[in-house]
Amino acid sequence: MPGVDVYGYMTHVPVARWGRAWLEHGTAECRFFKPVYDGETATVTAGESAGELEIVVESHGERCATGRAALPAVPPTPPALDSYRKIAQRAERPPADEASLAVGTWLGLDPYPITPELAAQHRADLRESLPLYAEEGLIHPAMILRACNFVINRNVSLGPWIHVSSRIQHLAAARIGTTLSARGRVTANYEHKGHRFVDVDVLVLADEHPAAHIVHLAIYRPRQVIAA
Repeated sequence: MPGVDVYGYMTHVPVARWGRAWLEHGTAECRFFKPVYDGETATVTAGESAGELEIVVESHGERCATGRAALPAVPPTPPALDSYRKIAQRAERPPADEASLAVGTWLGLDPYPITPELAAQHRADLRESLPLYAEEGLIHPAMILRACNFVINRNVSLGPWIHVSSRIQHLAAARIGTTLSARGRVTANYEHKGHRFVDVDVLVLADEHPAAHIVHLAIYRPRQVIAA
């Protein structure tokens, strides 16, 4: 399962705990260690401490992902929209490398619609049982995070790659029927333990209004690919 879907499982807990308020200005962190496979059982558990939820995803007795979520008492001030450069996503995708994902490079994601049919299918795929999304017409947060994947894979050509972690600050609850887009800037590109990593600072927009500020980390060239 993609990391964004595993994150989708994790978000069930904070939304059940805090409701729409968490979608409007809650925070989350997620980190992925081992894969969760389609068709297999994944168990999500959470404990609350000092106002935060510590979340664990396990499958086949192994810890696959961890995260935390919180609901700040004061909603954050969204980043200035004009501090994120608006550019179109690349018409032709170059190979993912140190040049195409150089530090300081701006990456765009063209608007795409989140239709009621798409949103409903996505919730069904996640086995999401909370009624809030359908009743209030809200986009699931996993779809917001998926926009960060699109910022990368719709701008460069990737082989096998791995979503490592994300840090999310919600800025507004995005409504079904709007378009999602994103503006991102590469903040790091480095080698660690044989892998090539890229870190992207992303502002996700719903109808051109800030919906989430996300720091997204991925391995764009695993060491196994480099060795081959």
